[in-house]
Amino acid sequence: MPGRIARKPRHGRELLCEYVFRPVAQVGAAGLARLRVPPPAVVLANFATGLAAAWLLAERHFVWAAVLLQVKTVLDNADGQLARMTGRESVLGRYLDSECDLLSDAAVCAAIGYVTSWWLGLLAFACLTFVLSVNYNVERLYRRSRGEPAEASPAATGFARVLAGFYALVYAPQDRLVERYEAWRLHAATAEQRLAWHDRATVTVVAQFGLSTQLVVLGVCLAAGSPAAYAWIAAACVVALIPLALRRERLRRR
Repeated sequence: MPGRIARKPRHGRELLCEYVFRPVAQVGAAGLARLRVPPPAVVLANFATGLAAAWLLAERHFVWAAVLLQVKTVLDNADGQLARMTGRESVLGRYLDSECDLLSDAAVCAAIGYVTSWWLGLLAFACLTFVLSVNYNVERLYRRSRGEPAEASPAATGFARVLAGFYALVYAPQDRLVERYEAWRLHAATAEQRLAWHDRATVTVVAQFGLSTQLVVLGVCLAAGSPAAYAWIAAACVVALIPLALRRERLRRR
């Protein structure tokens, strides 16, 4: 129903997304539903907005780039809500959304490198991608540890199959890396130790490093005229994962 926010079931809620961007996106999704706009079109609009923001950033129009990044976040939330609201979720939309986000993030970080130093852009992209991967997998493995069903996805066909291949090439290695780390840390662990290690607090904290929050922080850095600052903040997010990992070790041993 248009009055109720359509969301994925998640244990970790990103607060900025939940209380700022998602309600705004809900209004937009309801209007798009009435206009019968297909969700993939919103994904492509989101992608185009991200590329436009990267171009403005490279041209040193930092404030306008910051504004467009927030518009991108609204669209990024609206496409999934529109799909769930209208019952038009698809494997094509799932892969298209993930890969458009990856490419637009790469373009924005490349623009950061262009106006600062190439290695700062690379640092920003590497840290952002790593933190988002950890965010996704922490939630996914938390659900699996509690026996919750994984998201079912129909077989990809046509163009969706091409996107699925790209997804497997880029994202699957990251997912396997996190799973191997989990297997290493939980080798010979009891069921209670596994549940303790996959704790709700870690899921909640890591959720605050999500893409919506990252783009707000980047927008603030751009508005302040310091795109380089975002690269260091992204790196700090990676460093912040270390005490969370140490905390999980204490919970496992307790």
